[in-house]
Amino acid sequence: MQEYALFLGCMIPLRLPNLELSVRALFKRLDIGLVDMQEAGCCPDVSIKSVDQDTWTILAARNLSIAEGMDLKILTMCNGCFGTLKTIDIALKGDEKLKARVNERLAVIGREYAGTTEVKHMVEVLANDIGLEKLADAVEKPLKGLRVAAHYGCHLIRPNSSLEVDDPLRPVILDRLIEITGAISVPYYKKNLCCGALVSGVDADTGKSLVRYKLGWLNRAKAECMSVVCPSCMLQYDVIQNLVRNDSGERFNLPVFYYPELLLLAMGVEPKELAFDMHRTKTNSVLGKVLGSV
Repeated sequence: MQEYALFLGCMIPLRLPNLELSVRALFKRLDIGLVDMQEAGCCPDVSIKSVDQDTWTILAARNLSIAEGMDLKILTMCNGCFGTLKTIDIALKGDEKLKARVNERLAVIGREYAGTTEVKHMVEVLANDIGLEKLADAVEKPLKGLRVAAHYGCHLIRPNSSLEVDDPLRPVILDRLIEITGAISVPYYKKNLCCGALVSGVDADTGKSLVRYKLGWLNRAKAECMSVVCPSCMLQYDVIQNLVRNDSGERFNLPVFYYPELLLLAMGVEPKELAFDMHRTKTNSVLGKVLGSV
């Protein structure tokens, strides 16, 4: 069985355990092993970089060393975790002086970064390692006619110089994954716009404005739901949309799905197994359309 070291990060186990549930259920059905990274810490989030570059680098290197000890590649479920861990991995592999300096600090706690692992986002594993053809073969109940808007998020595709997941201006990897479910990936204006999660921590109004602006364009595109691949993006669109209004002064009501949830529905998994009651924006409209249930 193919295996990956599962990096949970902070936000999913603390605030969105339903996303972890969906990832574990999906990879179990695909016969892919996910091995927990014991004693892993915060990635840490890229926002720490602006405060202390050394701490950002060393904490990430510690996490990388844990996966190296497992002799497995890392699978991340969060864009921020992916961006940080892969950026640091590439930086350390390309700079022997930096690597030596970091290992000097890690030696204090009995650890060493060797550069023998690889960091992958969940979407890369699904689309490239497992492959679209195998995923398509696993679909039993296609989500025919469902209009889904793909939201990539910032730290999945940028900076492309280090992440190299897809074209940062015209990404297609998530669109292809959505289409595998039988749904329609809806084109829309400002597709690569940030969800506003990081800025919300210092300016809540600007964060809300970004959510309102993007959801407005999704309404114009007649999207019936959104698919995200990051917990921060999930919180912004699933939760914050309830705090903003559209141009008519009405609340938005656009269901937001973490991509594995959509694929599992298409694979025939019952909604009751996926904790949709934890979504803040109700998913009934989508479930009623594609599954005949509410």
